[in-house]
Amino acid sequence: MSTDQTISSIQSNVRKVPRVLSIAGTDPTGGAGQQADLKTFAVLGGYGMSVVTAAIAQNTRGVRLVHSVPTEVITAQLQAVSDDVTVDAVKIGMLGSVDVIAAVNDWLQANRPPVVVLDPVMIATSGDRLLAQEAEEALRDLLHRADLVTPNLPELAVLVGEPVAEDWSTALEQGRTLAERHNVFVLVKGGHLAGDRTPDALLAPGQPEPVYQAAGAKVRTNNTHGTGCSLSSAVAVLGARTGDWSVAVGVAREWLRGALTHADELEVGQGNGPVHHGHHLEAHLVQLLTDWANGMGQEGGAGPEKGADSSFTEQLWARTGDIRSQIDDGRFVPALGQGTLPRDVFLDYLSQDLIYLQDYSRALAQLAVRAPTEQWRAFFASGAAGCARETEQLHRTLVDAGVPVTPSAVTAEYTEFLLATTQTRDWAVGAAAVLPCYWLYAWIGNRLQEHRERMAAESGDGGWDHPYGAWVDSYSDPEFTALARRARGVVDVLAGQVGPEVREEMARAFRRACELELRFFEDPCERAGTTQTGHQASSRGERGT
Repeated sequence: MSTDQTISSIQSNVRKVPRVLSIAGTDPTGGAGQQADLKTFAVLGGYGMSVVTAAIAQNTRGVRLVHSVPTEVITAQLQAVSDDVTVDAVKIGMLGSVDVIAAVNDWLQANRPPVVVLDPVMIATSGDRLLAQEAEEALRDLLHRADLVTPNLPELAVLVGEPVAEDWSTALEQGRTLAERHNVFVLVKGGHLAGDRTPDALLAPGQPEPVYQAAGAKVRTNNTHGTGCSLSSAVAVLGARTGDWSVAVGVAREWLRGALTHADELEVGQGNGPVHHGHHLEAHLVQLLTDWANGMGQEGGAGPEKGADSSFTEQLWARTGDIRSQIDDGRFVPALGQGTLPRDVFLDYLSQDLIYLQDYSRALAQLAVRAPTEQWRAFFASGAAGCARETEQLHRTLVDAGVPVTPSAVTAEYTEFLLATTQTRDWAVGAAAVLPCYWLYAWIGNRLQEHRERMAAESGDGGWDHPYGAWVDSYSDPEFTALARRARGVVDVLAGQVGPEVREEMARAFRRACELELRFFEDPCERAGTTQTGHQASSRGERGT
């Protein structure tokens, strides 16, 4: 199939929920093979199906046994699927033998889906060949059935009959050779190359330059089991969903980088563990849990005003709009967003933040001790632990910069308020008092991130070295935004369980904390005598997190 025919085929068969078939082996620990394919299809919006070519006894430490499925059983599986279900895309992984390759070739000839992605599983991570020479030749003959091939560098070298590329230019040249020789798109992956960056490029036959190319810093993790399977599956389902190979590869690449970044959270196995396929769903799951806790299915949990257009926390947000306007009109946050805030002022702010977070951690711990439910106890205990980790990092930063750490009057007033409120007042009032530190920071972080992205776009080269980018990244992180939403959910549930007097105390505590947050931001500028630096471009326009 020509390049134009391939693009036309997938664009004419775009589906919101593609039906995607995996033809591959298994992994009982779930990180690679069929299991990784099916997870990938599901989390990226597809409906997954599978035909098993080999039952493999393996775990994160290695392969113990491979049982090849008889060819007639593989053929029967393939026929059972295509007799009943329209297949929008197929991802082909481990095939294992000449007979299996021939069976899949015959099925593709008779039932070729619009999208065919081939991950040529030929060489193990250890460097061992997984296919006999005659099977390697049969796999080369299968390439003309595919739209896109996703070899790693050792597999690419075998397919073109050359030594393994040791630099990116050689890898690209081998990719061009494979694309021209077999009239197929080739995704060249630079993860095996030495260095701190991982380049990837999508090559099309007849085009000397990549149709898509990107590079990024290597994700530092030992949990990389199943990355090849997962990436090829992601490209298959996204190709069927979007009808655009460049978009499919670009989105799949970013998704996989996130899966690698969050891989250590899984704690699966004692060897090279799997990637976190569902990492991007965490914020949505937290929101679902928060919505449920906020009244869905709980008597009296819908909020203090039956039939009201807004929740209790939304009412609090509306009643404190004047404070957020003052933050927008202040000296600290606009200059922080523009990157014009003097460094000594920022370091002074960090020194006060270190003191603040130490006591904020104590306030959260006090809420955890007094929490009425185990779920809320775990939430606030986790928050306290997170603050403790942040203070350790801040302490190292300030020590390295030689910044003195002495509490200002504003910092002392704020922390005394929080500690007193969380220790002596109604538990619901304490929860409302700690909410602005979550919610306001998430709101500011997301707005500054949007501003930074606009500045990057306006710079022309797509990059803007923001001096306080790490701060913005921390508070615009989707996980922090999800925590803010969960804290809101707690306060909303509590507001539905207490009387009007306590609700009014909650509102006063929330406003008081917002006022102290405003003063906390402005305090370093006032003590330094900093003049107003102007508004950030995005300062107007309300948007709750």
